[in-house]
Amino acid sequence: MLHSHLTTLNAVALVLDTFQAEGVASEALLAGSGICGEDLSRADTHITTNQEMRVCANAVALRPDLGLELGRRMHVSSYGMLGYALLTSATFGDALRLALRYPALLGTLFELSLEEDGERVWFTAGDYREAPALAMFNVELCLASLKVICDDLLGHPLPLLAARFAHDAPDYHPRYAEHFPCPLQFKASTHAFAFDRHWLKQPLPLADAITHQAMAERCRKQNLEFTGRQAWLGRIRQLLTRQLNAAPGLEGLAAQMNCSARTLRRHLHDQGCSYQELLDELRFERAKQLLVQDQWPIYRIAEALGFSETASFRHAFVRWSGVAPSQFRA
Repeated sequence: MLHSHLTTLNAVALVLDTFQAEGVASEALLAGSGICGEDLSRADTHITTNQEMRVCANAVALRPDLGLELGRRMHVSSYGMLGYALLTSATFGDALRLALRYPALLGTLFELSLEEDGERVWFTAGDYREAPALAMFNVELCLASLKVICDDLLGHPLPLLAARFAHDAPDYHPRYAEHFPCPLQFKASTHAFAFDRHWLKQPLPLADAITHQAMAERCRKQNLEFTGRQAWLGRIRQLLTRQLNAAPGLEGLAAQMNCSARTLRRHLHDQGCSYQELLDELRFERAKQLLVQDQWPIYRIAEALGFSETASFRHAFVRWSGVAPSQFRA
């Protein structure tokens, strides 16, 4: 499935920092993502979650428990204005409800919810629809980072009553206890952790009504801008996806978007990408789908993606993935 959401470079930067001490070159982790060193030096760079997941896939291949480690490092300060709005909320419950209001700013790939169960409240992450191969990584990253956010808001660890995960226990499951010090359940119906409901009314140590009001308003405006960009970029992706066998080019795409090529180029630049990068991303995703189905010969896949020569497709696929199409299929 294509990832049409925009996000920041926070997670990618954490991945690179995690492996830097181990001597792993950043080029190896960024391979196939379209992210370069110049992007990392710009504080306002936005990338797609597809790019983020490419980096994470490279990293998980080197360290399967990476989700837990990254989650431990995702403090509330990683979320910019939203983080300050959460910290200055009046109560713990107010902060959590604010976070749920702006999932785009939180950068989550899940549908988050607070579900009351008697005296317990389950902080639940569901409705995951992204890369199946990275499902466990994303669950671990999501819940571990949410737990860290809760701890940061309170100023001390949030006592957990239970935690459950829908996947099987991995080989490194003893590490889960370091992040979720409570009874653990695997092969459950949902991904969630539980705490006593009385914590929802707990006043936060950094609460400040004036600062909170200002930050919450800025979050509202940023969310409108962010989701608007997502919708705009999603429209471009839809148009290109339907024309992979005969890509319209920048001029043709601009005409379909009812704008000039210069305007389209500028908007794409503001999103941290280019026409060619988007086209390559969509071709790569479609190529992987067709290769996994194992029905079409490679020359047919090349034709379907708009390549005039099979060799050109092979070279492009190696550039995107690091392996030849036949190796990927095998």
